Amino acid sequence: MKKLYKPIGLVAIMLFSFYYTEKIASIMQNKSPIMQSINEVEESYVVNATNASVDSNYIVPGIMGRMVNKTKSYVNMKAFGIFNEYYLIFDDVKPDISLEDNKDKVIKEGNKSKKAVTLLLEDGNETIKKYLKDNKIKANLLILESTYENGSFFEQINNDKEKYKNVESLLNKNNQNKNICYIKEIAKEYCIKEQKYLVEETFSLGGNNIVEAKAKIDSGAIILIKKNANLEHLKLLIKEINFKGLSIIPLSELISEK
Repeated sequence: MKKLYKPIGLVAIMLFSFYYTEKIASIMQNKSPIMQSINEVEESYVVNATNASVDSNYIVPGIMGRMVNKTKSYVNMKAFGIFNEYYLIFDDVKPDISLEDNKDKVIKEGNKSKKAVTLLLEDGNETIKKYLKDNKIKANLLILESTYENGSFFEQINNDKEKYKNVESLLNKNNQNKNICYIKEIAKEYCIKEQKYLVEETFSLGGNNIVEAKAKIDSGAIILIKKNANLEHLKLLIKEINFKGLSIIPLSELISEK
């Protein structure tokens, strides 16, 4: 029995030594002028998270908050031996009500604070695709297996209800899968099972509804560009988007809480 006590005692001493060393290091760190400076500016860099807005079956994504990671910031600055706000390191703060916990809800618009909209294209209108590509306007493209392109200019969304798994494999293989389901074509229940983000458009542009479409433009809008849309109408729509001070960004960015 005495032989057993000896190794147990050594382990206990080692554990206490580690704890004591860590405690001393923490005290010394907190007394450091660098850490004291970090403590002084910490509050000024705090950004509160914005909760997602849930209304029945729909959700508007929230926005992550931000806080200073004091330990990582201290280690970062210690290497230079001086406090510099440029080297502060931050952690994201998840909203209390988050899209990530409500993936069974449908996203019909992004958070308005992003001051942006998304163009979601039905495939088949090569004139519109060429115009957007030539003018470097990022958009999303609803694709089938037959229209998938590796390295496409557009952010591609699986819209092939017949060969959905094949398209998923292609997107996954090339790290292009944004895990977004356009539920007008793909069954909502299947998308929920696969843990996808459920999306539908805020409004659409097609035929001769340009006047109505322009009136609906607002930050967060997901705009479906139908394959029968007129290029001149699209140009007018983009002009109105720019006039309202909105950016055009990919759908994955619009719905992201970062």
